[in-house]
Amino acid sequence: MRATRPPLVFLMLGLAAGASLLLAVAVGSQALSPGAVLAALAGQAQGIDGDIVLQLRLPRALCALACGALLSLSGALLQALLRNPLADPYVLGVSSGAAVGALTALWAGLGWWLVSAGASAGALVATGAVFLLGARAFRRQADSTEAGVHLLLVGVILSAGFAAIVSFILSVAPEQQLRSMVFWLLGDLNGADRYGLPLAGAALLLGLALLVARDLNLMLLGDAQAASLGVEVRRVRALVVVLASLAAGLAITVAGSIGFVGMVVPHALRLWLGNDQRLLLPACALGGGGFLVLADTLARSVVAPMQLPVGVLTALIGVPAFLWLLLHRGGRP
Repeated sequence: MRATRPPLVFLMLGLAAGASLLLAVAVGSQALSPGAVLAALAGQAQGIDGDIVLQLRLPRALCALACGALLSLSGALLQALLRNPLADPYVLGVSSGAAVGALTALWAGLGWWLVSAGASAGALVATGAVFLLGARAFRRQADSTEAGVHLLLVGVILSAGFAAIVSFILSVAPEQQLRSMVFWLLGDLNGADRYGLPLAGAALLLGLALLVARDLNLMLLGDAQAASLGVEVRRVRALVVVLASLAAGLAITVAGSIGFVGMVVPHALRLWLGNDQRLLLPACALGGGGFLVLADTLARSVVAPMQLPVGVLTALIGVPAFLWLLLHRGGRP
């Protein structure tokens, strides 16, 4: 079903994202009343309630919001480019490459910024390798559908290779580093409080993606037809690949390897909104952000005071949800 009133859709998604943030700061091992939450957000709370909201829960929730938006945006761009609902940064091996870079930095005992730099470098290397190896398929195929399938296969193979390197690092790493490595691989927002960069990055990358949204709509008709309508297909494809890689890499550096957000959220919203990228891309940013905030809230409260890696929750939710969507739609993007 296609939405006929986009402002209403965005209002609903925005309210849902805002409600998820309020729920995230209120729920946890120590529950807070709505009055205490509002007082803390207004800067009027004294003592531990204010510290819990402003120093712990709100920064983490904003990180989750930004990372969910980035992952969902990345998945939506790749699905539109390849016209395949299975395309997302994880299937294409971006997360595996980032894992190699981050775990190598953790293994070396480097600080957070260098771990983040290692993850970003690994994501860019993986993306470059996938698209360099898949470039021949795009040159040979008049249309990108078959080339996209080839690209997915290249990503799966490279992901397996990166996974072997990850297994080697885990095998030889000191025991005291294994827990942080495993939590990073599973996706973990515990201690994440640097939300400024991912929020700014999400806003910037969404703005850039919207500049090519019309061209993406035309490319959904086929590369040859898009080119006949004036679209510079190669330029748009390269820009989309860079934007999707940067979005995924930035989210991975902050939150680790969180799966299914970039696959399930765009696919679900496409059933509601249709394939107009001018609507779908911002909707995915809002929907993905709210989804990850809710998943992280569950992860730190369902077995409180213990905290689960948020990637466990997104997989538990994402696998059955995507199977249902795939069966319901017959696998059509």
